[in-house]
Amino acid sequence: MSNNLENLSPQVIRGVIREMQQLVSAPPEGIKVQINEENVADIQAHIEGPAETPYANGVFKVKLILGKAFPQEPPKAYFLTKIFHPNVAVNGEICVNTLKKDWKSDLGIKHILLTIKCLLIVPNPESALNEEAGKLLLEQYEDYCQRAKMMTEIHAQANKVIKPVVSDVPVAKKHASDKSKPGMTTEKKKGLKDKKRALKRL
Repeated sequence: MSNNLENLSPQVIRGVIREMQQLVSAPPEGIKVQINEENVADIQAHIEGPAETPYANGVFKVKLILGKAFPQEPPKAYFLTKIFHPNVAVNGEICVNTLKKDWKSDLGIKHILLTIKCLLIVPNPESALNEEAGKLLLEQYEDYCQRAKMMTEIHAQANKVIKPVVSDVPVAKKHASDKSKPGMTTEKKKGLKDKKRALKRL
């Protein structure tokens, strides 16, 4: 993975470090940032699924990539956790106006993360990257909720995504460890398998 630090000015790097430290000491509700001391331009955070949404009880890992023109140009944002959402592409890329036409150079990392959390509450099907999710949201809302909730239960459970905060485990190792979690009962494993089979049929 390329290191974006070499593309950023020392002034920008200092600003990013300062804001990340503020986010660690006073995190917004439902958002926990992860600092990569070797590369502060590698910004990752865990966002709790808001209550009364299909994403409730899930924890979603997101990543911001700062380009060399940051903050004049917006960063790119991705969900690393699989999610069924109109504004999230299959590769995890997030589409939101704040990161496009509405971007302003004085908007910080906290504002971006809060905007992503708000997107879980109020999706925008008019700028859908996932057309299937956007169509279901508009035409069959209950089916959309059921699909999004099922994806959340399978991919965004807290015991799957919060542990890497401690030791930034590579994705491949994380998946390998998921198969042998001592806390997961046989019954729960069977339930997840049933949900995965149901998703394949959809």
